[in-house]
Amino acid sequence: MFYKFIFDRLAALFGLLVLWPVFLVVWVLIRVKMPDGPAIFKQKRVGKDGRLFTCHKFRSMTIKHNGSTVSVAGDSRITPLGTKLRHYKIDELPGLWDVIIGNMSFVGPRPDISGYADKLTGDDRIVLKLRPGITGPATLKYRLEDEMISEYVAEKQKASDTRTVREIAEEYNDLVIYPDKVRINKYYYEHYSFIKDIQIIFCTLFDKKMEYNGEMI
Repeated sequence: MFYKFIFDRLAALFGLLVLWPVFLVVWVLIRVKMPDGPAIFKQKRVGKDGRLFTCHKFRSMTIKHNGSTVSVAGDSRITPLGTKLRHYKIDELPGLWDVIIGNMSFVGPRPDISGYADKLTGDDRIVLKLRPGITGPATLKYRLEDEMISEYVAEKQKASDTRTVREIAEEYNDLVIYPDKVRINKYYYEHYSFIKDIQIIFCTLFDKKMEYNGEMI
């Protein structure tokens, strides 16, 4: 993956040089619209070989919330500005720094918190051999993840499910979405292609679909 290593750092450096005005504008907007905390959200995530690293994103949530990593469309923890940042993936831009210093790649599995990474067993643990990515095939497939979870919650509530929204959302994530992401990421590791990386980045930037392992993502 030598080409991937070189491409990541050069592209991330170029991105920071070109997009620094966007960083400045977003930083100011967050400080004005969400003054209850910092503009940059930092959290320990599991990286390559299971090592923890500090992941950087623009903050999209209120400071005081229950800490759940599963969110749904209309989640009260996500601010109006945060909703826009998430929709256009602008909240991910600080991840360019994580790419430059070698903690992340442009393409790969999204970095998990320890609670989820610890659940990986057997062959599934090969995904930990990869650097986490800003985007990836699983990210493309679940680009509307919040909306998908929200629809599932609505269906359960319509069927008189009395559990909380958070409990239903976490069930769907843990039993359906997360295992499928692991499956996709395993395939990515076992069938790595630099050309596919470029295609994934293109589809992420321009909100396009692509065929990957026999399915449209």
